[in-house]
Amino acid sequence: DDLVAYYNQMILPPGVTLKVETYDGQYDSSKNIPGYEWLKERGADLIFTPMPAAPRILKPRVDKDEVVMFAIAADKDGILPPGYVFNLGTVPQNNGYTFLKWIAENDWDYETDGPAKIGGACWIGSASEKAQEAMRDYAEVHPDQFEWVGSFAANHTFIWGPEVAALKDCDYVATPTVWPSFVREYRNAGYTAKFIGDDSHMAFLGLIDDAKLWDEIDKTLVVRVARWWNEEGTIIDLTTDLLEKNHPGSAEDIKQAGSGYIAMHQLNQMLEIIAGAIETTGPENFSSQALYEAAKSYTQVIDGTKRGSFSETKRDVVDAYAIYEVSAADKDIFRMHDDWLPTMREP
Repeated sequence: DDLVAYYNQMILPPGVTLKVETYDGQYDSSKNIPGYEWLKERGADLIFTPMPAAPRILKPRVDKDEVVMFAIAADKDGILPPGYVFNLGTVPQNNGYTFLKWIAENDWDYETDGPAKIGGACWIGSASEKAQEAMRDYAEVHPDQFEWVGSFAANHTFIWGPEVAALKDCDYVATPTVWPSFVREYRNAGYTAKFIGDDSHMAFLGLIDDAKLWDEIDKTLVVRVARWWNEEGTIIDLTTDLLEKNHPGSAEDIKQAGSGYIAMHQLNQMLEIIAGAIETTGPENFSSQALYEAAKSYTQVIDGTKRGSFSETKRDVVDAYAIYEVSAADKDIFRMHDDWLPTMREP
């Protein structure tokens, strides 16, 4: 809502107004199709979803209806073969490949110490499960760097005893996305592996803070695509400005809660594509097909660096990652390098 209001006021030409219609799917995959039909009945020109399962379920329908869907957490099954689903966020498989390559080259001396033991725990059907499958594939291709212990998937539990025990001897552990209960159990058991995660984990930093688990996650490594609250840059500056303007009384609490509002980085791409389509066709000729053509040719350049792109065959936008480390002393995360890491799409 905040970004749409900004584009309506500052970016889009006179006479063009974007309106947000929201259907609450309540994290229930069975409501994806009814929600899509409900939004279509209300004249939606495009669909946005943050739900991991929605692209997989709805891809056949949006491809048939030729309605553009922007996702933020799709895996490869939700965007391939290339069609009308465009993923604005990371693909979990690419997270895993890119992350382990960086760890092998920068955090673990496998040439001296041998392969690092790595494994993970997750919920069945989650993005974390897909990321951990990719880590397994990377480890199998690079046995000199990593020994894969296993990915232990459970059905939406918050009790992780068996999984914790199975991962006790690891050097690195990929945690469940909602990670506080796992973190507590793992550390209480006396195990010392370094935790690793991605931006989905950062959405639950508020829970880590509430549970007073900062010391338990100290030195955790996180793979991300957007700049953090303690950095400067075109999009994070806009994000901070909009947050403080629209939510002055709760801005600091929202920052402390984690990465939720930083989804502005992904949402901005969607709004840029819409604005580009309108500029190309004129307001009177805007259509779903025009939006589709604009999306296929979109490139995101931020502060002089190409950070994302779509093409005729490419539906995952992210072209560059960064690695961050948790500092318990600061109750914050900090970027580990200045350059951007190219996305790896194969192990």
